[in-house]
Amino acid sequence: MVDIGAKPVTARTARAAGTVFMGPETVRLLAKRALPKGDVLSVARVAGIMAAKETSRLIPMCHPLAIEHAAVDFEIDHERSAVNIEAAVRVLAKTGVEMEALTAVTVAALTIYDMCKAVDKGMVISDARLLEKRGGSSGREDPARRASEGVAGSQTGI
Repeated sequence: MVDIGAKPVTARTARAAGTVFMGPETVRLLAKRALPKGDVLSVARVAGIMAAKETSRLIPMCHPLAIEHAAVDFEIDHERSAVNIEAAVRVLAKTGVEMEALTAVTVAALTIYDMCKAVDKGMVISDARLLEKRGGSSGREDPARRASEGVAGSQTGI
């Protein structure tokens, strides 16, 4: 692990996003809460929040953090036949919460996949990425803006 002992405690936030693409009928069933496993988005929200809290147990060398706030939100996109996921995490700490936000998004996406796979074998989890981080010595970073400006190493995806 990186030694963060000399770093000051600051307010830190991170936002991440991702998408699960699926068939139109799956999106329709998900929106109606009519899938066999139940209310997919409510379960995926809880899974994402729980995952953010457990990130240091899942990702080697990741510092354990006392998360003060974690939220996972969804947008059903009928036109693209997809569910867009966004997670936001906040902490007062010596290190950032990017990994926690990304973990929340990816576990929420995996939960959607798991709960819909009985009716749709062709789903695709895509575009998991950091949208923004704030706090610490670097202040505010907007990886999406950096990517559009052609800055190398600024976009994360699966």
